[in-house]
Amino acid sequence: MLDLTRLRLLRELARRGTMTAVADALGLTSSAVSQQFATLERETGVALLEQIGRRVRLTAEGAQLVAHAETILQAVDAAERDLRSAHEAPGGELDVACFASYAKAHLLPAIVRVRARHPAMNVVVRELETPDALDAVRDGRCHLAVCFAYNLVPRAEVAGLVTHVLLEEPMRVALPASMATSATTIALRRLEHEDWIVGSRQSDDHRLAERACAAAGFAPRITHTIDDYDLLLRMVAAGFGVGLVPELGARSAATKGVAIRAPRGTPLTRRVHAVTRRALSASPLVAALLVELTRPRG
Repeated sequence: MLDLTRLRLLRELARRGTMTAVADALGLTSSAVSQQFATLERETGVALLEQIGRRVRLTAEGAQLVAHAETILQAVDAAERDLRSAHEAPGGELDVACFASYAKAHLLPAIVRVRARHPAMNVVVRELETPDALDAVRDGRCHLAVCFAYNLVPRAEVAGLVTHVLLEEPMRVALPASMATSATTIALRRLEHEDWIVGSRQSDDHRLAERACAAAGFAPRITHTIDDYDLLLRMVAAGFGVGLVPELGARSAATKGVAIRAPRGTPLTRRVHAVTRRALSASPLVAALLVELTRPRG
């Protein structure tokens, strides 16, 4: 019989590319991972990996087993979910990965509402940026991830994951109030010679600034990397530079001394979505939280 732990390791190798990456992600040694693969090959009776220089890659049989592993592991998730959902009312623990600005404005109020409706339900929040949140859901460390993507920096769909759109918000330009005119919009070309402040935890923030400015005909001079919107806006107010912030970030942070303007030209937006494994998409716990996250707001 195939061992589920070894199937998960094989799936992670297909996703991450190296045994070292698999070992680091799962808190194992490379030697332990290698031994598990050797055991899996003995169990299956076929070569699943082949050595290419100092690296390994999946054989055709290995790739075929990965496809089966995805189906098997999703079925196991579904079975565990059904057993946990024997009672009609949602109950149990739901691990949610989320970035801070959305958590403060929307996730925490939604959790308060869902706890009032379903007292047996416990939501655990883990602050993670989008790439780490997606990994946490794929690896089974979290049940649901709240992620975002910019319209100029789209993300490819991830096999086995289901996405629910929560909101789409405009991106705004934050600049020192002393630089602003009375107009509600600004041409990015005006900011060609300014220092730019972007996020530090993921490359998408750099790409958004670069692509938006490229459309305006220049390359931004990225100087500071800051993830906390309140800190970013304080730096803007102090004259350290300019930056792009989502409407949610501009609303939730102190903006004294900062002018918020809509960029002219190509619209810039950020789409926020909830992501879960396909096997968990019908989970009463996931469904209960999604109801609150998508409830119309007055």
